[in-house]
Amino acid sequence: MIRIAMVAGEASGDMLAAHLIEALKTHLPDACFFGIGGQKMESAGFEAWWPHEKLAVRGYAEVLRHYREITGIRRQLLARLLKDKPDVFIAVDAPDFNLWLEARLKKQGIPTIHYVSPSIWAWRGGRIKKIGKAVSHVLALFPFEAPLYEKRHIPVSYVGHPLADLTPMESLRQVARERLALSQTVKVFALLPGSRQSELKFMAELFVDTAKKLHERFPEAIFLAPFISRETRTQFEIALWKLEAQELPIRLLFGHARDALAACDVALVASGTATLEAALLKAPMVITYRMSPWSWWLMKRMRYQPWVGLPNILANFGFVPEFLQEAATSDALAQTLGDLAVDEPTRSGMIRMFETLHEQLRQGTAKKAAAAILPYLKS
Repeated sequence: MIRIAMVAGEASGDMLAAHLIEALKTHLPDACFFGIGGQKMESAGFEAWWPHEKLAVRGYAEVLRHYREITGIRRQLLARLLKDKPDVFIAVDAPDFNLWLEARLKKQGIPTIHYVSPSIWAWRGGRIKKIGKAVSHVLALFPFEAPLYEKRHIPVSYVGHPLADLTPMESLRQVARERLALSQTVKVFALLPGSRQSELKFMAELFVDTAKKLHERFPEAIFLAPFISRETRTQFEIALWKLEAQELPIRLLFGHARDALAACDVALVASGTATLEAALLKAPMVITYRMSPWSWWLMKRMRYQPWVGLPNILANFGFVPEFLQEAATSDALAQTLGDLAVDEPTRSGMIRMFETLHEQLRQGTAKKAAAAILPYLKS
């Protein structure tokens, strides 16, 4: 039986890995998959030795607080994999956790596939040397990534992004509004403050205060706030209570992020994969992010791109407004979101840019990724 070890470190990795498992199973129906993952992976037949939430922390300060637990899990996982070697190891994102692991597995003759290129194009570009030593093959989601590895003679395949495959090109606004029992004419704002508890710590109150100011300008508007866990929803509810905003017309959703983005007129989105999802769903947006001051100081020193939002990076043009750290105030966000909600030419131009990016990223990702991995299993 072919044995495939995998590690996915957060919700986006869980989704990517689940689709890859399903694609691999079409070629290897009897293969078994195990390691660190989430519910989507488990639904695809994955055996989770640890849940992916254990690795889902962001920012230097947050990682340091969980350092001992995370490194302990990594050492235990390495010992298990070396004791009973898998046929291949697939690391799904989470480079700070996975590259250490991959380097040690590769030395023991285990092929290592890194699915989702680390953001060497955004910051810490020196990692490419470490990547070359640790991985047998990189699966890149974005077209500008492959040439960076080819220059260093690191095996790489551009596979596109699975969200582009899963998302229809046409607008889903009408269907999403019907599903959420919303009028087709009411103004709707989507609020996506992040998927991690560490993100909500810095952004829950910012998003609530922004909604309060938007409500003053658009008293008939509806706000949709989707969450992937009870913990993050609770953090947002506490922020509503602290800012005395319990009477705001905010619908808290469990999941349904795609419906919220598809249904909205404008979205306020925390920087990350959600910005790409918003673009693919053709949701005009404003991007924001806050983190601990120390993490922000370090990030600013090491980043290369003038933008943090994936749509801007992919387009190489800052067409989506970004408000980061000190610039991320509720006044600035509410003003920009409100102006975008009533500026149809700007909204239409943003949507046309999203359509171009969507076409570029639609590559049949899971099938391409599986095709790149299969030769390592056959050898």
